[in-house]
Order: sequence, then structure tokens, then C-alpha cells
Amino acid sequence: MGQTEDMSQNNDRQQLLHIGAVAERTELSLRTLRHYDEIGLVNPSERSEGGFRLYSEADVERILLIRRMKPLDFTLEQMREPLDVTHDVAQPDAPLEARQKSHEIEAIAIERRARWRRRSRWPMSSSRVSATSRPPLTRTMQGSARPDARVVCDAELVFTR
Repeated sequence: MGQTEDMSQNNDRQQLLHIGAVAERTELSLRTLRHYDEIGLVNPSERSEGGFRLYSEADVERILLIRRMKPLDFTLEQMREPLDVTHDVAQPDAPLEARQKSHEIEAIAIERRARWRRRSRWPMSSSRVSATSRPPLTRTMQGSARPDARVVCDAELVFTR
């Protein structure tokens, strides 16, 4: 193997994250990430020679999408279709059916977000937030009986990326 091939492999490896780094970045536990892998919701792109899970940026984005769907009362099983549709729509040659399904799922997510807002009585702007000025993934809920409650600020953007 030539030096160029070695460097290319090293660059590819640098883009993969171990489960601990993914857990820290997504604010999920190692146990949760392992569970997602076991049920096939998010499978790491690769495994190291030692069998450690290695996640790509696309894997992390999928996990973050799950984080945004959880407060909207999607079950893990219900998340499969939106995750698959989101993946399909991200492809350059996305089929029309996938784009249509994406709009349907977005409407469901917006309705669930509105229902969640009514339940929580948490003041949020109803205006859309651009992807570049999007708020952080989570923010402490204002006025919550539980000060440690964490909520999604950009649930409306779940399927609009």
C-alpha cells in the first residue's frame, strides 16, 4: 500500500467518531446509542478492528434527528419511516414520492410541536428559523415544574433540512 493510500485511510478514520464522542455531542447515554444500534434505528457506519462502534457525520445527524423527534412523542418504531424518508430526500435524485412523504411527515411534526407547545405553555416563536440561525439542539424549558427538563427548540425543522 502506498503512502497516499495510507493518508487517505487516515483521513477517513479521522472523520469517524467513537461512541463516547457521539454520546457527548448528542447528549445521549452510551446505553441509548447501543440500544439504537441493537434495534437497527442507527447503525454505526463502521467498527474498529477491536469491534468499537465508529460513527460518521451522517450517523450523528440521524441521531440528532431522533433527539428532535422524541419530544414530539414519536415512538422509536414510528421514527423509522421519517428517518428513511429524510435520508431519501437528501439524495440528489430524490424520488417524488419521498419528497411528498417528507411534506406529510413535516406536517405531522408541526402539528405535534404545536400540541407540545400547548401542553407545556412554553413561549416559542412560531416563525421558522433558518438552518444557519437555528437555536441550539436543546434549551431548558422556561416555566417548567422540573428545572432540569430539556426540550427541543427546533422541532419544526425536523424534516426541513
